[in-house]
Amino acid sequence: MRISTFFYTLKQGIVNIFRNKWFSLASIATISSCLFLFGLFYTVIVNFQYMIRNAEGEMSVTAFLQEDATEEQIQQVGEMIRGRAEVARVDFISDEQAWAEWAPENIGEDYMDIYSENPFENMNSFEIYMNDVEQQQSLVDWLQSLPDISEVHYSEVTATTLTGMNAIVAYVSLGIIVILLLVSIFLINNTVIIGISVRRQEIEIMKAIGATDFFVRSPFVIEGILIGLVGSLIPLAAIYFIYIKVMDYVGIQFPALTTLLQFLPVQDVFKLLLPISLGIGAGIGFLGSFTTVRKHLRV
Repeated sequence: MRISTFFYTLKQGIVNIFRNKWFSLASIATISSCLFLFGLFYTVIVNFQYMIRNAEGEMSVTAFLQEDATEEQIQQVGEMIRGRAEVARVDFISDEQAWAEWAPENIGEDYMDIYSENPFENMNSFEIYMNDVEQQQSLVDWLQSLPDISEVHYSEVTATTLTGMNAIVAYVSLGIIVILLLVSIFLINNTVIIGISVRRQEIEIMKAIGATDFFVRSPFVIEGILIGLVGSLIPLAAIYFIYIKVMDYVGIQFPALTTLLQFLPVQDVFKLLLPISLGIGAGIGFLGSFTTVRKHLRV
């Protein structure tokens, strides 16, 4: 494509938008609404997953060793656990360390001297932190099969709850987004159809003097892409502003919740949200206009 042809096509695409401004505005509004909800769901999902990862980081599986386990056996079991793909970190908790950590919080340091013997004697254990809570059961089954492990403590309910909530949010969001995308494509189709009807006589003249199909159809495709891009930039700006305000509001008004509601930095959210939204907007515009042009532009 020559440069002059490119700028002509771009100009005609912009002219088409203003020529059918009400349909264009309707398409932009629908795409904006779609991508605004998409952006909201995306920010909720990524922050929810971020919180889940933080929660998973606090969740652990405790594997107690046999009372007669030797130092060599303890070291060997520890190396085997660290070699597992689902394991992120392993901490060895000796019986003395377990007593030193448990007693001050539960009976107070002043009463520790009452006990002449360590009630946790020979209760050595491994605190195991996972990369993915969904893999907890497979890890527990493997630990229980080890002869040097006497008992395994874990929270099946918590792991199942976190996994289930993550799946529900993802499926609901996907369903709503697909419906909104289809509505956006439908409105762009109508916008392009109106543009073709208004310019039909002009298009017939262009075809009569030898204009190619590509030259005739390109302005309508450009029109759709521009509508999609404009429709994606508006919700991005709105989501950026809302996200910053929500983070500031929660941090100021509910400081006690900051340890629970740990938000991703805005730059981490928009690192993927920006190109995804622009790509979806341009893709919707291209798909809606291209399919409509091929179907209705018969001159």
